[in-house]
Amino acid sequence: MDARRLEGEWLDELPADDPRARRSRADLRRINALMGNARIVAAAAKPVLQAPPGSIVELGAGDGAFALRAAHLLGAREAAVTLVDRQSIVAAGTRAGFAKLGARLEVAPSDVFEWLESPGPAVHLVMANLFLHHFEDEPLRRMLSLVARRARVFVACEPRRSAFAMAGARMLGAIGCNDVTRHDAAVSIRAGFRDGEISALWPAGAWSLREEARGLFSHLFVAVRTSP
Repeated sequence: MDARRLEGEWLDELPADDPRARRSRADLRRINALMGNARIVAAAAKPVLQAPPGSIVELGAGDGAFALRAAHLLGAREAAVTLVDRQSIVAAGTRAGFAKLGARLEVAPSDVFEWLESPGPAVHLVMANLFLHHFEDEPLRRMLSLVARRARVFVACEPRRSAFAMAGARMLGAIGCNDVTRHDAAVSIRAGFRDGEISALWPAGAWSLREEARGLFSHLFVAVRTSP
């Protein structure tokens, strides 16, 4: 496909309590399950973490459902989990799920750049799921530089920019996804990644990087700090 192209996603513009937005978030939970993104992230993080992480941050966490699933898969009991998102939309059931896991949950309703620039300790694992593609290259380069200051391991699962993924997006109506989800899926794929594009934006330094297609529609990026 051609170079990345960003367009506005409808879900970002709708109020959080809009019925179409609520329906689209439910669609995204189903799509995440079908794509297996939480499994992809957990499988990539486990070998490099070598033990369940004591601290987890998800950037652009939305309703927190992805982070909860990933935390379960990572066996991150009693971890400190921070969900960073401009909207505070984490449901009571999701909060209860973290409590059952034994995690200490913090919901940070903040702009991701403001949160990353604020003082804080190092984080064992920083995650992003279907979030990085919202940013043009230069803001994304800045974000990744800030992540590299805080993270020991960073794992991102993004849309794969490919004709096959676009064909899949056109079939979302067949599984009942609404107009917002169908529109945003195509927009996300056009803004997605391939061929080392995230690695090219990661700051130089003592890092081991891996970037590749994963599954049918996903693009995986992993950065592991190689020195203290």
